[in-house]
Amino acid sequence: MSSVAVLTQESFNEHRSGLQPEQVKAAAAGPSGAEDEDSLPTYKDAFPPLPEKPLPEGVQETGNAWTSKIKPLKSSLITQVFHVPLEERKYKDINQFGEGDQAKVCLDIMHKTGAHLELSMAKDQGLSIMVSGKHDAVMKARKEIVSRLQTQASATVAIPKEHHRFVIGKSGEKLQELELKTATKIQIPRPEDPSNLIKISGTKEGLEKAKHEILLISAEQDKRAVERMNIEKVYHPFITGAYNKLVGELMQETGARINVPPPSVNKTEIVITGEKEQVALAIAKIKKIYEEKKKNATTIAVEVKKSQHKYVIGPKGNTLQEILDRTGVSVEIPPLDSSSETVILRGEPDRLGQALTEVYAKANSYTVSSVSAPSWLHRFIIGKKGQNLAKITQQMPKVHIEFTEGEDKITLEGPTKDVQIVHGQIEVIVTDLISRMDYTEISVDPKFHRHLIGKGGANINRIKELHKVSVRIPPDNEKSNLIRIEGDPQGVQEAKKELLELASRMENERTKDMIIEQRFHRAIIGQKGEKIKEVRDKFPEVIINFPDPTQKSDIVQLRGPRNEVEKCTKFMQKIVAEMVENSFSVSVPIFKQFHKNIIGKGGANIKKIREETNTKIDLPAENSNSEMIVITGKKANCEAAKNRILAIQKELANITELEECGGVHIHFPTEGSGIDAVTIRGPVEEVEKAKKQLLSLAEEKQTKSHTVELRAKPEYHKFLIGKGGGNIRKVRDSTGARIIFPTAEDKDQELITVIGTEEAVAEAQKELEALIKSLDNVVEDFMIVDPKHHRFFVLRRGQVLREIADEYGGVMVSFPRTGTQSDKVTLKGAKDCVEAAKKRILELIEDLDAQVTMECVIPQKFHRSIMGPKGSRIQQITKDHNVQIKFPDREDQQAPSADAPVQENGEANGEVKEPADPLVPKKCDVIVLSGRKERCEAAVEALKALVPVTIAVEVPFELHRYIIGQKGSGIRKMMDEFEVNIQVPAHELQSDIISISGLASHLDRAKEGLLERVKELQAEQEDRALRSFKLIITVDPKYHPKIIGRKGAIITQIRNQHEVNIQFPEKNDENQDQITITGYEQNALAARDAIQTIVGDLEEMISEDITLDSRVHARIIGARGKGIRKIMDEFKVDVRFPPSGAADPNLVTVTGRPEQVDEAIDHLLNLEEEYLSDVVENEAKMAYMKPSGSTASSMEEPRGPSKGFVVREAPWASGNEKAPDMSSSEEFPSFGAPVTNARSSPWGPKRF
Repeated sequence: MSSVAVLTQESFNEHRSGLQPEQVKAAAAGPSGAEDEDSLPTYKDAFPPLPEKPLPEGVQETGNAWTSKIKPLKSSLITQVFHVPLEERKYKDINQFGEGDQAKVCLDIMHKTGAHLELSMAKDQGLSIMVSGKHDAVMKARKEIVSRLQTQASATVAIPKEHHRFVIGKSGEKLQELELKTATKIQIPRPEDPSNLIKISGTKEGLEKAKHEILLISAEQDKRAVERMNIEKVYHPFITGAYNKLVGELMQETGARINVPPPSVNKTEIVITGEKEQVALAIAKIKKIYEEKKKNATTIAVEVKKSQHKYVIGPKGNTLQEILDRTGVSVEIPPLDSSSETVILRGEPDRLGQALTEVYAKANSYTVSSVSAPSWLHRFIIGKKGQNLAKITQQMPKVHIEFTEGEDKITLEGPTKDVQIVHGQIEVIVTDLISRMDYTEISVDPKFHRHLIGKGGANINRIKELHKVSVRIPPDNEKSNLIRIEGDPQGVQEAKKELLELASRMENERTKDMIIEQRFHRAIIGQKGEKIKEVRDKFPEVIINFPDPTQKSDIVQLRGPRNEVEKCTKFMQKIVAEMVENSFSVSVPIFKQFHKNIIGKGGANIKKIREETNTKIDLPAENSNSEMIVITGKKANCEAAKNRILAIQKELANITELEECGGVHIHFPTEGSGIDAVTIRGPVEEVEKAKKQLLSLAEEKQTKSHTVELRAKPEYHKFLIGKGGGNIRKVRDSTGARIIFPTAEDKDQELITVIGTEEAVAEAQKELEALIKSLDNVVEDFMIVDPKHHRFFVLRRGQVLREIADEYGGVMVSFPRTGTQSDKVTLKGAKDCVEAAKKRILELIEDLDAQVTMECVIPQKFHRSIMGPKGSRIQQITKDHNVQIKFPDREDQQAPSADAPVQENGEANGEVKEPADPLVPKKCDVIVLSGRKERCEAAVEALKALVPVTIAVEVPFELHRYIIGQKGSGIRKMMDEFEVNIQVPAHELQSDIISISGLASHLDRAKEGLLERVKELQAEQEDRALRSFKLIITVDPKYHPKIIGRKGAIITQIRNQHEVNIQFPEKNDENQDQITITGYEQNALAARDAIQTIVGDLEEMISEDITLDSRVHARIIGARGKGIRKIMDEFKVDVRFPPSGAADPNLVTVTGRPEQVDEAIDHLLNLEEEYLSDVVENEAKMAYMKPSGSTASSMEEPRGPSKGFVVREAPWASGNEKAPDMSSSEEFPSFGAPVTNARSSPWGPKRF
């Protein structure tokens, strides 16, 4: 097995293990000793752009690529009906229709195809079969029906033998499709059979269809021609051309398809297919090329080493194609299985020399070399994930490095010069590794392998790190007992010794299975494994394995030294015995209503019983019907808890349970139980009292719940209810009964329910029945209506008549047909309804007679404002004043109106007339109103009141931007609040005038609101001026961190308390001792005093350095600094520990008042003494577990600064730009740092 890997410098360093610095430099630099700049990759090589795929010629991108692909959806299920005449039926036993063989066949077809079949018998005893299902299933079922239920006929059709393959189609698809389509069976003779007859069997109709389809296919193939030309294989390259360009051009020019066998196939036949004329043209052109090359081409033979042939061929033959393209010479290479080394060049004589030069150049451009290296060293040379080879392959990307498993060599292949360089580098690495590495193999029984590895690889990883070796333990499927250790010779021997000791110890171990009921497993393990951890700590050498909960197993496995396993077994048995004793369980039935008393307020009672009896008590959930309380624990304790709970229930049986009626408890049966009995518990007197009250309530409920049902046609309901519910309200008020009409969701729309006392229901029933009776008394009446008003009633599909019918009990109103001059209107319905409808019609006619038309002139520019949003204002006026309002069409500024008389737009000959009279209103300004005169006048006034008015308000220009607000939010809020339009002048005008447009009634409020906003802004300006008082104080910079406090706590408190802004100097400021306070003057002074007070306290403080062992620093600091914060808060001091890399890592600084510093230092020294003893003890233990930090660090060699990833021709290299400096705060600023002036960058503009 061979493998290829890539080595990076990082992984090479990881495995160098003692490589001398001089050797490292030699391996990295190569023979030249310095990195060649030209070997660096370019920016485009390292970060190649995505390829752009152009559209093929003649293809245009459509506007919507989705629409072209969308196909209409079709139903996936189809239904077809097939008929089988009586004479063609296979099964003709009429008496057994639906039974016998015919039924079995149909069931078999349904099962086989998945289609659904329904059979029926026609009068002529023919069979009709309806097939439903997916298209493929129906077609298959049809074929089965024809073959199994219909008698079969057969026929033959003769077509040329060469056409048979077109009938079969690719993989037989065409033949299958034809058989399904015609419901026939088609048999085509095999290729070796000389017969050209195709046999078809099926129904007569299917035979005819199949014959027709086969003859069509044959006729189509007759039009096409296929020609084969035998041309010597050596001339094929001249016909195909380099990269098949020439043969492509021939196919495009002639339209024929030309199939030239590839070089790997030893055939001389070229196949040309297509129309006869196209094929003839292609043959002529190919013959011409062949004859010309045969006449002019000559050959030369040269010897090239067999190993170099592949370099002449190139990847996928590209080099041969390249030579053919450049020189027109074909290079013939002997096959791989041939031992010949002769290469033949064929072409024009004047081109052979150039081609020969290129062949030798390609053959000698690559070489193969090998480096001797033991196979066990291969993976160290490769490195982790091929990192060690990365350096070499990056410098020499054309060199192929191959490692073959089991062979003690490394094969190099590539350009000769590059291979020599890589050969030298790998030899240096191999020599170094051999000088300082060793390996050994030990034999350990495979059953101990996983124990040597340890949980999560803990054991083996510890050995690897401790001895700096690599250990390979074979996987389980290899079933090998050989463990291989590789690395430093001394480390290999030490690791071998330790592994053998572990294996020897494991051979003396004992495994024991304990039977513990699975229900106890969770209790033994404990929450988050706390209890089993105690057991494992007590017996650290014993491994305890519990079975997976899903296995339902009771076996717990213990493994370890014999004596320890025995001790652990006894300990575990004791724990299980205690659990068995404490797992006694008893259930106590307690009335559900007493559970809350047993629990007690805040769980006090149940908690007390649990603690005193040392038991576990579980109560059922509130929504559960169970009354059982489960007690778990020792038997005696369970009995004690049970007695206490029963005592509580017994006591509760004679005390108040609820507050009503002196605390009785009333239990009603569940709904649907069929039980009428209600249980009352409590003191005797209170139970009697509650019983009387319940009976009284029941009796009252019965008397007031008397119900009667009436029926009335749904169209009567509106009339019975009346306009605004007036009619039904009178009945309710007079009788006191409730009357319920059906809703739209009710099934019975005629049912009317009356509820109340018996007397009230009877009285309401009497009144409603009288109303319904009068409605049932249908009469027919007539009235006279002037024909000029008829259109009003029948307009909009008789909307007015429908409203009258709905309002007046479904009365039918019939107007005479259009065209007749009759004025007689017929009304039919209940007498009262007819009268009411006549009255309403007369009212409408009176309104129509009194109707007038008025004009209201309002400039067209105000019409939209008058209409309001979606016409809401005009709809309201129409509704309030009961008038019709028509707005004129908008005036067309571009062309004269077609409806206007010619005289208004000039004479017919095009001469322009004098301008219109300005006193005459424009047609587009006139609004027409129709209705009663007084209503129209009121509507005109309402319209005029809606005409917007504009007023000007003077507002200082500097306040305009505050009035507008952020993104116009302020001015939008005012416009919405006052329902006006506010226009602020453009900034360039520098004007103080703001215009307000809107209804006159709204303008005053808007003006007041705007002026009020101006006052607020002016007050804010004054307040801003007062708030901008600035005070600068001088404070020594060393006190600044103390004034700021931890996470800015102290300075934030001062800012919030005095409502000021406090700015400390930036790092680069000249005046590092100046603090600026901004705010109200008195607040700034107060903040200054507060800061000076802190500074005064700080000046009294002292700082003392003490020496604390650095090993206890982390323990004193505590998790997330919790420990040191507690000390600093307790002693009111500041404690500073040295940073990593400090000259003296033990030096700790304590700052504070003298007496507090002394106390804190004493406390810290006491802690050091306490913690240091633990540290020394732990280090003594750890000495046996892992190497000390000094040993590990000594193995590490210091690394030089990395140059990073370097490329040429990068974007930043253009002009005077440089690559971004990652250490520069300007290129990569941190959050909160000051930002310097931006400058142009190859990465584009910076955004912060």
